[in-house]
Amino acid sequence: MPLIIIILGVAALLVLILGFKVNAFISLIIVSLGVGLGMGMSATDSLKSIQSGVGSTLGSLALILGLGAILGGLLAESGAAQVISRKLTDSFGVKRISLAMVLTGFIVGIPMFYGVAFLMVLPIIFAMAKETQLPILYVGLPIIAALSVTHGFLPPHPAPTAIVEFYGANLQLTLLYGLILAVPTVLLAGVVFGKTMMKIDAKPNEKLFRTIEIEQEQLPSFSAAVMVALTPVLMMGLAAIGHLFLAKESLLNQVLQFFGDPVISLLIAVFAAVFTLGKKSGRSFSMLMDGFAEHVKPIAMILLIIAGGGAFKQVLVDSGTSDYIVNLMKDLTLSPLILAWSVAAVLRIALGSATVAAMTAAGIMQPLIAMGHVSPELLVLATGAGSLTCSQVNDTGFWMFKEYFNLTIVQTLKSWTVMETIVSVVGLIGCLLLDMVI
Repeated sequence: MPLIIIILGVAALLVLILGFKVNAFISLIIVSLGVGLGMGMSATDSLKSIQSGVGSTLGSLALILGLGAILGGLLAESGAAQVISRKLTDSFGVKRISLAMVLTGFIVGIPMFYGVAFLMVLPIIFAMAKETQLPILYVGLPIIAALSVTHGFLPPHPAPTAIVEFYGANLQLTLLYGLILAVPTVLLAGVVFGKTMMKIDAKPNEKLFRTIEIEQEQLPSFSAAVMVALTPVLMMGLAAIGHLFLAKESLLNQVLQFFGDPVISLLIAVFAAVFTLGKKSGRSFSMLMDGFAEHVKPIAMILLIIAGGGAFKQVLVDSGTSDYIVNLMKDLTLSPLILAWSVAAVLRIALGSATVAAMTAAGIMQPLIAMGHVSPELLVLATGAGSLTCSQVNDTGFWMFKEYFNLTIVQTLKSWTVMETIVSVVGLIGCLLLDMVI
């Protein structure tokens, strides 16, 4: 019976979002309440579970996502992305422009949310294609693939950061394993697959974006731009290494864990951005502080969707559904990584939104952690990988890519959809390989 209620709940979520066009956050709250009532909880207890799930989820994530949004905004308005791209392209040359685009995508994509990063790299892609006379998709797909990988695999992006909390995983280790997976994934999906895009003759729609004009003397140096963008990654990476190789109670490990905490590392990066990138742009400290509110606005709905996922997860726990799932799957021979990927993939295909698919899948799969058969960090990555698969016409990312690159639907399916699916499948394979050695 509980399994039927979960299936009905997911079906109701599909109907609300796709059929009635109800906002994803509202849909998740309605479904959470319905699942709670269906599992025999009283209306009051269901509501308490929803409130508890929202509070516990946002309590740990609001700081991380808020600081991440501010850091991304500072990088975007300072011209740091353009500086990084130009330097890397000059260093690698036209023959290796795909690698330059991949590195740009990683450096820009890790601290910036996907939507912001996507819009930031468009002028870079178009300018590079025009300058080198290379096909736009050949130039652009590697950098877009890198953005997709950071969006689905790496904290502090919303979905992987939230799933870390759901599964009780170590955020720094998740980042470290995610980076290990990210390199081969983006090389295959962006560079190798990108070479097949040479024959697609696309003419980008340059009217859909505007280039921010920044005076040369106001642009940051390459070293400053890279230092600020990678500060959180380096600090969290050192903390992950300390977690693996140092005694837990050692002073050095405690120092690394404090400064490698995502909140502390992002806070340091924000101040580094203010006093380097911001100072270079000629704006006063108060002007930079005033801009923080604008940087945070775009993540408001993302936070609410994550909160809705937290509510759904908590109802499953409090209703006893989690225990039921554990008993149902305790003798299952299928790898939990494959199962988590499959659930997320089905939801992604049905719902379109990678964030909603990942959050819903994590709520359903969270009981697997209690079985202790799999690394929670790898389960985070498998869920994130599944949430990226087979993006098509019900995904806003599909339409953004199509319209900005001025493609037909068939061309978008052959490029964007295949690229996203390669990222997803290679990510799962990487998780399974890492599971053999971790």
